[in-house]
Parts: sequence; structure tokens; C-alpha cells
Amino acid sequence: MLREITLGQYYQTQSVLHKMDSRVKLVATLVYIVSLFVVNNFWGYLLAAAFLALCIILSHVPFRFMIKGMKSILFLMLFAVVLNLFLTPGEPVIRIWKLKITDAGILLAAKMAIRLTLLIIGSSLMTLTTTPNHLTDGLESLLSPLKRLKVPVHEVAMMMSIALRFIPILLEETDKIMKAQIARGADFDSGNLLQKAKAMVPLLVPLFIAAFRRANDLAMAMEARCYRGGEGRTKMKPLIYRRRDYIAYGVVFVYLAASIVIGRLLPI
Repeated sequence: MLREITLGQYYQTQSVLHKMDSRVKLVATLVYIVSLFVVNNFWGYLLAAAFLALCIILSHVPFRFMIKGMKSILFLMLFAVVLNLFLTPGEPVIRIWKLKITDAGILLAAKMAIRLTLLIIGSSLMTLTTTPNHLTDGLESLLSPLKRLKVPVHEVAMMMSIALRFIPILLEETDKIMKAQIARGADFDSGNLLQKAKAMVPLLVPLFIAAFRRANDLAMAMEARCYRGGEGRTKMKPLIYRRRDYIAYGVVFVYLAASIVIGRLLPI
């Protein structure tokens, strides 16, 4: 299960999306997330799914590799769907004891499931096609106007990039700790949900120790390379917009306009 989380991982291959400027992919991801909350009908979600499918095809990332990351958030999705099913007022369709499932609840739960699915896959597509270094440079470039407000843009971008990079590292560390404890007789599979949660508690202490050790090693490595923050630093490979990036910007904003028109004005 832990190895099936794709968020924060980078998939090495040659594609149009891999070669694209990281700033374009960051803006496109933000626009796509906004569009998912703008649309409110079937045609809008169909447009969002079609746009995401086109991006996946252009990325050359296997769809099976991308979709397996959904297993890690299946519980969260089910929890959100159940809450919307039973807590949304409307015309009752099904009654279970004192609980009732309404027509509005079914519609809202379906929309929530679609939004979460598209949002997770769309966000994962950005990290799968962008290296952490390019992601840091793109964030720093996009947030650079905030420097006038004394915001430490470089440090913020660096922290976000390190956090994304640590996700697969900590998952791998957790997997190693679990295998070591299973070899010593630990059981993480049997029992109900509460018992499984209690069985995960012994993982926290060695995981935190490993995380602090890796953070200390990273800090020492950065100091050994004379890292002193972003002031006065130059880029070995500066970000330069190319023709394909401008075309991508145009396509993204045309998609946003289409999603507003189709997703809000057309009937459900």
C-alpha cells in the first residue's frame, strides 16, 4: 500500500510534459484545481476528465502507475462520500434506521468523488513529470513578486520542494520498519480498524527518529556545500520560456474559459 502512493514521485521518461517549463505546469495544475470547483454539471466534469486524459497521454506516464496512487486515499474518499450521502438535506430516497439518503446527497457525493479523483490524479501528474529541482525553481520564480513584501520566497519554495521529496523517502522508510517488525512477530493486518490503528503506533517512534536523522544529514550536506539561502544565488540552468510553453498557457486558459462556460451555464 505504501509503495502505491505516487504523490511526490518523479517518473523518468521523454514527453512533451516532461520538457515543459515547470512554471507552466504549476499554473496549469492550479487552474485545473480551480476548474474542478467551478464546474457544477455533467458536461463540466466530462470536459475536465477529457483534458486530464489528454495530459496523461502527452506525459507518457502509464495510467496504471498513476491510478494505483488512488488506493491510498480510498478511505478518505469513502468517508467524504458517506458524509455527503447521509448529512445532505433533500428528498429521502433510502432510509436506514434513523438515517436517510437523499437525492441531493447522492448527487453531491458523486460530485465529491469525481472531484477528489480528478484532483489527486491531476496533482500527481505534475510531480510525476517535474523534478524537485525544477519544481523549486518554478515556485521561486512564480512567487518572486512577493519578495517586495519581504516574504522569504526562496526558503518557502525550498521547504515545499524538500517536503515533496521526503514523501517517497519516508514511505520507503516506513515500509522497511514495518517489514522489520513483521519479521519480529508484529501483526498489522488482523483485527478491526481501531486495532490496526493501534498496531501502527510502534512505527511512529523509529519513523520520527529516521526522519530527524535524514533531516540532519540533509542540513549538514547543505552546509558542506556552503548553502546560505537564496540571497545572491544564480541558476546553473535558468528557466526560459519556449514556444511550446506559450502554447500551453493558451491551451490552459482556453480550457478554463470553456469549463466556466460549459460547467456553469449548461444544464446538468
